[in-house]
Amino acid sequence: MSLNPPNLRPDLAPAPQFDAGAARREGQPTIGMVSLGCPKALVDSERILTRLRAEGYQISPDYKGADAVIVNTCGFLDSAKAESLEAIGEALKENGRVLVTGCLGAEPEFITGAHPSVLAVTGPHQYEAVLDAVHKAVPPAPDPFIDLMPAAGVKLTPRHFSYLKISEGCNHKCKFCIIPDMRGKLASRPAHAVLREAEKLVESGVRELLVISQDTSAYGVDRKHDLHPWKGGEVRSHITDLAREMGKLGAWVRLHYVYPYPHVRELIPLMAEGLVLPYLDIPFQHADPGVLRRMARPAAAARTLDEIAAWRRDCPDITLRSTFIVGYPGETEAEFQVLLDWMDEAQLDRVGCFKYENVAGARSNDLPDHVPEEVKQERWERFMEKAQAISEAKLAAKVGSLQQVIVDEVDAEGATCRTMADAPEIDGNLYIDEGFEGLAPGDMLTVEVEEASDYDLWGRIA
Repeated sequence: MSLNPPNLRPDLAPAPQFDAGAARREGQPTIGMVSLGCPKALVDSERILTRLRAEGYQISPDYKGADAVIVNTCGFLDSAKAESLEAIGEALKENGRVLVTGCLGAEPEFITGAHPSVLAVTGPHQYEAVLDAVHKAVPPAPDPFIDLMPAAGVKLTPRHFSYLKISEGCNHKCKFCIIPDMRGKLASRPAHAVLREAEKLVESGVRELLVISQDTSAYGVDRKHDLHPWKGGEVRSHITDLAREMGKLGAWVRLHYVYPYPHVRELIPLMAEGLVLPYLDIPFQHADPGVLRRMARPAAAARTLDEIAAWRRDCPDITLRSTFIVGYPGETEAEFQVLLDWMDEAQLDRVGCFKYENVAGARSNDLPDHVPEEVKQERWERFMEKAQAISEAKLAAKVGSLQQVIVDEVDAEGATCRTMADAPEIDGNLYIDEGFEGLAPGDMLTVEVEEASDYDLWGRIA
């Protein structure tokens, strides 16, 4: 069992889970995958591998067993770019035949300048281009009697939860972000296609759907919330309709990256009814109006506090998670104090924070008065100290309560679980260290909370 705090960088997804049990038939081409970046990139990796599996490729869990390796990169921060270059270098060293895709692939010269021997470079969600590059490097050799499309596709997460991407791109123009430049403007999937995928995932055993996009609240805006046939009726391409229909499938539905638009309040009754988990992941980023304006983000932190109060009034069990940036160019001590005071008011349940970094191509690079690194670090520590104290108090209040949990892992020491308030990898855990022997990943049960720490809970089966 591992304890928190987790790595709170917002651009990281769970590590892929590969099934190494399948035997390789003679002559079968084999591809490895290194998937970096956010959950949205993990979904891209799943789609690529699903297509390759359908063409007869085997998926290798390590470098040595692969005829070539795909590295799906991240370009969110300069540190993420460095991590991607390091991963490409490791793959070249261990395997030698490497194809690069993902967000950093939007800068092919940056990649080939560091690693000129890569076989190909493609950009984000360019599925056909990736497949063409794989076909050229490792020609397919399918056996029509053996190689069939898996019923639910290839998954890179544990079997009991799955990320479900509902759109690509983003219409925001935040000065610190280059995601719209790499992934384009908002492009929502048709509602019936999303719901059909969700239904298939649940039928294959998925117990929790993690809904992701760059801007989940804006889903369907680009489609003018058009209607699509579903279950003998019609459903709009709108996040409220989508959440309501997914809530009928019998799995936990968790919403990520929800901007606090006014229509978000329409989701709260669905949470109160139990159709959707009472959990909102909202990227507030800051609270001071001046900093928010320099970020080119809505500067209405006071109204946001009113919205938070309304959400909690209508759904008292709601869990609120967010991420923040400290040390943004021009951030003064007074502006940072506004953020700390806002945190005292908002009392968010789960909080991540990262220090501002320049990213090549971001407009924030040209802003005046960049904050010294030592000041960024000091503010980050003060912010996390406050967030930790809030988390500690909120978890202490759960001691003695009954919580519905899902089991993620069972080992010799106990069972690692999550409550409805915990997303995988980024939030806390609930541990059971007695009477856990009969549990298995994906099990759902009721637990009485007996102990709490800063980020985690311990309990016994009720």
